[in-house]
Amino acid sequence: MPNFASPADTATHGEYTIKRTPGDTRPIYRFTGRISNDGSTPYPAVADRYHVYSGWFCPWAQRVTLVIELAGLSDTVSVSYVDGKRDARGWAFRETHGPDPVNGFTLLREAYDLTEPDFDGHVSVPTLWDRETNKVISNDFATIDADLASQYDVAANGGVELYPADLRAQIDELETWLRADVNSTAHTAIGEGPVAAEAARTLQAAFVKLGHRLRDSRFLLGDEVTLADVRLFVTLVRYDASAARAGAPRLAEFGELWRYARDLYAIDAFTKTTDFSSFGGDKSVVADWQSSVGVAR
Repeated sequence: MPNFASPADTATHGEYTIKRTPGDTRPIYRFTGRISNDGSTPYPAVADRYHVYSGWFCPWAQRVTLVIELAGLSDTVSVSYVDGKRDARGWAFRETHGPDPVNGFTLLREAYDLTEPDFDGHVSVPTLWDRETNKVISNDFATIDADLASQYDVAANGGVELYPADLRAQIDELETWLRADVNSTAHTAIGEGPVAAEAARTLQAAFVKLGHRLRDSRFLLGDEVTLADVRLFVTLVRYDASAARAGAPRLAEFGELWRYARDLYAIDAFTKTTDFSSFGGDKSVVADWQSSVGVAR
């Protein structure tokens, strides 16, 4: 029988919080191990060793699952999904998305406690698990996607080269800007009050700038999808669903950006890894994203 956690129950267990000892300066994203193909880290880029604990709802986790699909790693790195609801126990495995296929855990926290007893950082997705050492390697979303995109033989797997050496500096530069003005701002921009208003101005200015960039370019860095597109898409699709609910400006008001986002969504890997229901997108929002646009492949 598969092991499942009991339903999320904040009345019984309380709300999720990150436990911190006063004066502890360690980062809450505690694990930062790196996969390598040159022996520079303890974690070689080999098949069937690593597992990603993901969440359909999470944009940072979708960055990783998108890379796995686009880079042709779906038979190399396995993936499973936590339930979209949590209480003080953190993310859990329930019937919604199935059991933990690697360790049989009911709570993702068990993986963290096994790695660091009485773990007091952030129990998050994506989490990269190492079957050989039976430990969490990384919950640093900023590097998991880049390592998976660059350390495996993507060509041999029939995948897309998402982080090519000649474009890495540009991809990293875009990440710095996009994380500040789009990825970390979009959620706040949907709210109310002066902070939300300022975030909305920042976000919409970024959307205009992106639209200008995309006038003569199918994707952010030319005619091929890169990691920069992966990182932007996961925020755009969630922002549009939130904007539809809140009455905020939707992507359709930003012509080139909307064309670009739907062009990405038409690619099988983007469609396959996007679950609108996990972040509040209703049928009308889904229909908008499925409308004919650009040149899909």
